[in-house]
Amino acid sequence: MLFDFSALPPQECYKLLVSTVTPRPIAWVVSQDAEGLNNAAPFSFFNAFAGDPPVVGIGIGSYNPSRPKDTRANIIETRQFVVNLVSEENAEKMNITGIEFEQGVDELAEAGLTTLPSVRVKPPRIAESPVSMECELMQIVDLGQTGLVLGRVVAMHVRDEFVLDAAKHYIDTPKLKLIGRMHGRGWYARTSDLFEMPRIPVETWKK
Repeated sequence: MLFDFSALPPQECYKLLVSTVTPRPIAWVVSQDAEGLNNAAPFSFFNAFAGDPPVVGIGIGSYNPSRPKDTRANIIETRQFVVNLVSEENAEKMNITGIEFEQGVDELAEAGLTTLPSVRVKPPRIAESPVSMECELMQIVDLGQTGLVLGRVVAMHVRDEFVLDAAKHYIDTPKLKLIGRMHGRGWYARTSDLFEMPRIPVETWKK
């Protein structure tokens, strides 16, 4: 079946993308406005895009053409944010922060989450998250009603129980038990079902 995106309305293109590009990691973003009011929200148009410099990207939409979501508005205003990763144990609390509360509501408090101070940026990090990345805004790429927020990671916090070897920067990735976004409005995937497939050196390749 061919779906010609040039002939489809944007919402139908979106449905096809989120039904097939899965699982998607979740950026649980904490930002602040100029007055220091916290905002927390999850976004699954998210990934790491570069290692040098270390860059993460998040696609953040708008409530309407004239009003970007609070997270994007805050990042534009303050140029700082924290990306927290979501584990299985935090899934329900993450879902609470995805409720479209009125502007000014502290989603962290609504979800009963604890904050810890960041080191390099003003927005706090989520204590319950296994991994938190402090970020400074590099640029926002305008994609219609969505803005692709590119942030430089300036510090990362990994809870001690997930660090295998701090000197070698080895992390126990399976133990993080991160979740990913799937299709529809409420489907998620666990990362606990793994298989290993080593890369093939070209010198050993035989058809």
